[in-house]
Amino acid sequence: MKYALLVYDNPGSWGSISTEQKRALHGEYHAVAAAPGMIGHYRVRQPQKTETVRVAEGQTVTAEEPSPARENLLAFYLFESDDHDSVLEVAARIPAARMGGAVEVWPLI
Repeated sequence: MKYALLVYDNPGSWGSISTEQKRALHGEYHAVAAAPGMIGHYRVRQPQKTETVRVAEGQTVTAEEPSPARENLLAFYLFESDDHDSVLEVAARIPAARMGGAVEVWPLI
């Protein structure tokens, strides 16, 4: 089965860590990206570059901002595994999960 792992970041979590710690965290993200079963991964641009599109009463409305949220979408991974527990283990290795953010695991159709 294929899964999308949506990574949400708490923007304040990066401000208080050193350059060396940031390098180590980036290394952890790269290690997750190299995990067996990983199909692909992408980081998204900062929320200021996001646009939200809605259609209401036949009219398209575009807002140059993301939907309001406490956490920002940081990245997503595409993962394939027949073992759901292994997917959860990989998700738990993503640094955002322990740094005030979250990782959502979505089964794909």
